Amino acid sequence: MLPPVAVALAAVHQLQAGLLPDRTAVLLALAVVPPLVVRQLVDTAAATSSRPEPACGALLVVDLHLTELPGRLVRDDVAAEAVRRARAVAADDGEVFDLTGTGLAVVSGSGAVLAYALGTRLLTALSRPYEVAGAVLRSRPSIGLTELGSGQPEDLFRQADLARRRAAQLGRDRVEWYDAYLEEQLVRRLDLERELPGAVARGELDLVYQPVLSLADRAPVGTEALLRWRNPVLGTVFPTELLPVAEDLDIVGELGTWVLDRACRQLADWTVGGRRMWMAVNVTTRELTSPDFVPRTAAVLEAYGVGPDQLVVEVAEPKVAAELPTVVARLAGLRSMGIRTALDDFRAEHASLAQLRRLPIDLLKVGPEVATAGADPHRPLLDVVVTVAERLGLEVVAEELESAHQVEGAHRAGCRYGQGFELARPATAERVEAYFEEFPSTSR
Repeated sequence: MLPPVAVALAAVHQLQAGLLPDRTAVLLALAVVPPLVVRQLVDTAAATSSRPEPACGALLVVDLHLTELPGRLVRDDVAAEAVRRARAVAADDGEVFDLTGTGLAVVSGSGAVLAYALGTRLLTALSRPYEVAGAVLRSRPSIGLTELGSGQPEDLFRQADLARRRAAQLGRDRVEWYDAYLEEQLVRRLDLERELPGAVARGELDLVYQPVLSLADRAPVGTEALLRWRNPVLGTVFPTELLPVAEDLDIVGELGTWVLDRACRQLADWTVGGRRMWMAVNVTTRELTSPDFVPRTAAVLEAYGVGPDQLVVEVAEPKVAAELPTVVARLAGLRSMGIRTALDDFRAEHASLAQLRRLPIDLLKVGPEVATAGADPHRPLLDVVVTVAERLGLEVVAEELESAHQVEGAHRAGCRYGQGFELARPATAERVEAYFEEFPSTSR
């Protein structure tokens, strides 16, 4: 235990002398102390084991995630109380150590199932409020767990900490196991978090465009702008992967501003020569509910001379409910300017149908799960959705059409527009423009 103690004593000495530890000392402590603590704990477990093989059992790494940011002295009191609670829970089943304010480490000699049960008991104990210095602090712990084996202590700590990070990403208040696939996911996530903040400045973002066709004559009436991030290390990253990272990094607005600007500029280029069609742009609820979204959108349209009715702003239905009043207000503001609005990924559930009447939208986009579902085989669910949409004055776009059978079914059900690989694949602006040339009379 001497190395971690030596590092800790050095830091204490500096503090007592009225000096703040320099940056190198802090980084050294964060990098060195936890693995050395784990090594000592694992060695202790191995020493008490009757077998000469590496110790069996599990390592649990805990982060308290205090809901407030107290001062250092208060944090120390909370950490001491957390260690006391953890030791009371672990009792004879494991050893507990405070990882110098970053959380706790627990080495259990029990098997996998019992170690997981220990983790759930730790969650309960560590989640109780902490009453210190006249304040009540709350914690939402995340716990990562890995089985002990023949690996080096540093590797075991890294594995448990990766599992702990996964638990935090999934909402905290949970225990997560380490596995190799989890490590791949988390390493990928860390790479995305590292690279994404500079993507706009480095010119790595790109748009591809997927035509939207009239199902009556298969003529293009519009396109949807789809974001792609082309990173030299990570390859091409799609919105389903990059948007959650952007939201966590709070840079969704930056990406959305770039997409809107680039899409409107492209639309202006296509409009030259008399071609008239719309451009659909996807926005997150966080973007849409931003106070400056409506005036910013108006400014972009004016800058490129694009008519408001040529822009369609799409928002995904599953994300709307949490911010419904604000979403309604923003969509109404867009429509008052002549901008068309669309509800994407419509699920046709009871709650979806109920809120549909409140949303000021022009287009309703439904996927194949709606087109192929329905309790009555003689009347698919898509027929019902189209009927409801017609009563509300909405036009339906069937998306993700990947077969001639799906296209025919959507047309037969009454969908006016369609979109999907069977009709036209997403492509670069140049290829989409060449595709448009086959329809010289394209108009909205």
